[in-house]
Amino acid sequence: MAEAKPKKAPARKSSAKKDAAPAAGGKLRLRVRGYDHKVLDQSVKQIIDTALRFDASVVGPIPLPTDIRKFTVNASTFVYKDAREQFEMRTHKRVIDIMDPTPKIIDALTNLSLPSGVSVDVRMI
Repeated sequence: MAEAKPKKAPARKSSAKKDAAPAAGGKLRLRVRGYDHKVLDQSVKQIIDTALRFDASVVGPIPLPTDIRKFTVNASTFVYKDAREQFEMRTHKRVIDIMDPTPKIIDALTNLSLPSGVSVDVRMI
């Protein structure tokens, strides 16, 4: 009795090339954080003005939800244990997207001096 050999499925060709260079239309995402919303907004305006000076298309600033960290501390020990103080730290956040950034824009943004208390996370998407 002859055994039937299973047929191999034809190899599929993928439409995407693995060795292709990344797409030219990238996006630079800046996530700006700070404790003081006024200083944060001034920094965001400075970043946007710098990007627009080099004719970049900017999306944002998009406000993200504010992180609120609350701390409760005993005001006194032993007798006045029910007396407590509450403190909170608010972290304000904004997102800015710069479409198709050029090396000049990236260089200008890295040389930008921002006030203390403002941090910027840069990510290429």
